[in-house]
Amino acid sequence: MIVASRLWLLHLREVEQRADEAERTRDEAAQRRAMQERLRIARELHDSLTHSISVICVQAGVAVHLARKRGEDVPPALLAIQEAGADAARELRTTLSVLRSDQDGDCSDLGQLDSLVARARAAGLPVTVTVTGTQRALPPEADQAAYRIVQEALTNVSRHAGRACARVHLHYSPDALSVQVDDDGAGAGTSTGPRSAGPGLGLIGMRERVTALGGRLQAGPRDGGGFQVYAELPALAPS
Repeated sequence: MIVASRLWLLHLREVEQRADEAERTRDEAAQRRAMQERLRIARELHDSLTHSISVICVQAGVAVHLARKRGEDVPPALLAIQEAGADAARELRTTLSVLRSDQDGDCSDLGQLDSLVARARAAGLPVTVTVTGTQRALPPEADQAAYRIVQEALTNVSRHAGRACARVHLHYSPDALSVQVDDDGAGAGTSTGPRSAGPGLGLIGMRERVTALGGRLQAGPRDGGGFQVYAELPALAPS
C-alpha cells in the first residue's frame, strides 16, 4: 500500500507537471503570435505612414526656409504644419518602437497639453484651457487617455466645426479626472453636414480608451449649438 501510494503521488506530480508544461507552451505560443502580429502592424505603419510624414516635414521645412530667406513672414498655418509633422513623426517612431517590443506604453500625456494647444492656436483654432481641483500626478494610463481625448476632440473641432472656439476643462477630484471639451461651432466646416455622436473612428477610439479604464464618455451636440465631449477617468490620488 505504501509503494502504491507513492507511485500514485508520483503519477499525480507527473500529470501536474505535464499540465503546467502544456499551459506554459500555450502561453508562449500565444505570445509569439501576438508579437508576430505586432511586428506586422509595425511594418504596415512604417511602410504606409513614415514616407508620407517625412515628405510633409521636408516640404514644410523648405517652405519655411524659403519664406525666411526672402524676408517674408512665415504664415502661422505653415509653422503649425511643420510642428505637427515633426510631432507626428516623433509619435510614430515611439509607437513603432512599442509595437516592436513586448512592453506597452504611450509617448504622450498631459505634460504635452500646452504644446498641443499651441499647435491648435497656430492652426487658427482659438482654445482656452481651465484646470480646477488639485492638480497632481496621474496613473500613466489615465494621463495618456486624457491627452488623447483632448487631442482627438480638438482635431474634430478643427475638421468639422467651421469657425469655432474650443474650451478645454480639466477637473481633478480625489478619485477621478474629468475632461471636457466644448466648442461653439455650427458644424459646417469641412464636413458635409452637422456633426453627431455617431460611430466616427475618433469617438470610437475615445470610448475604447475610457471604457478600458472603467470610466465613462459622453459626446454629442450641446443645447444652443456646438458640440461637447465629456470623459470621466478613474484616477485615484497616490496614498
